[in-house]
Amino acid sequence: MTDIRETTIEFTICDDLLLRATAYGEPSDNIVLFAHGGGQTRFSWGNTARMLAEQGWYAIAYDHRGHGESSWVADQDYALPRFAEDLHALVQQLPGKPVVVGASLGGMSAMLAEGETIEQLFRAVILVDITPRMNNEGAKGIIGFMMERIEEGFGSLDEAADVIARYTQRPKRANLDGLKKNLRLDDDGRYRWHWDPAFAKQRDGEQQLGLPDRLEAAVQNIAAPMLLIRGARSNLVTEELAEEFLRQVPHAEHVDVANAHHMVAGDRNDIFSAAVIDFVGRL
Repeated sequence: MTDIRETTIEFTICDDLLLRATAYGEPSDNIVLFAHGGGQTRFSWGNTARMLAEQGWYAIAYDHRGHGESSWVADQDYALPRFAEDLHALVQQLPGKPVVVGASLGGMSAMLAEGETIEQLFRAVILVDITPRMNNEGAKGIIGFMMERIEEGFGSLDEAADVIARYTQRPKRANLDGLKKNLRLDDDGRYRWHWDPAFAKQRDGEQQLGLPDRLEAAVQNIAAPMLLIRGARSNLVTEELAEEFLRQVPHAEHVDVANAHHMVAGDRNDIFSAAVIDFVGRL
């Protein structure tokens, strides 16, 4: 890759909520905005964001409330509509309409933000392994993983890498430096997930990752170009659910990524990035 300018930027959403982001490329270029999944951070998009910057896009990846380097909220309100409201407010601070790329939680936030407003917020919407309705068993599995070690944490990066490798069904990372951005080192010397534990506990209490009826109504109200990128081995978005989504949104395009599970961008970043670059290049 060529040298791409990377800068840390911040968005003030309200008095007590600051969202931190990394921007790749030149601010004068058209924008692609990345919204990560629940329990992830903005750094999960790094490779794809750099590739887009090389293609002449200004790629911005932000941390959701309660995640990464963004603010934890005092009232511990991590209901899905709050994330959509944050996204809506963030977009108002951008110089132009972005293409939004949303994985899981980020995708649901984009559905609500775009589908429940009169104005068109996004130039296009790319959903990454998320549809309004999800496989319940897959959703429970994700919540279970998020709750694992939520209090206990990990004694080392190596221990955390073992747990992540078992869940993602990918080989254990050889270089663990990247994990430092997705874990926080607490005062007791243990590593913990880099997000507010109240977020996962709220998801666990709801026993679901979204509000299917509301999401379904919202997504059918989106006129912007759409692309669904699904992991062919996803335990959250089955083939049947993808087909249902395409019937509801007939103008949407669809790409299945072979040998990828729910973490599509991490499982097959090469194919995922190529699909994103192809889609935005045709806008």
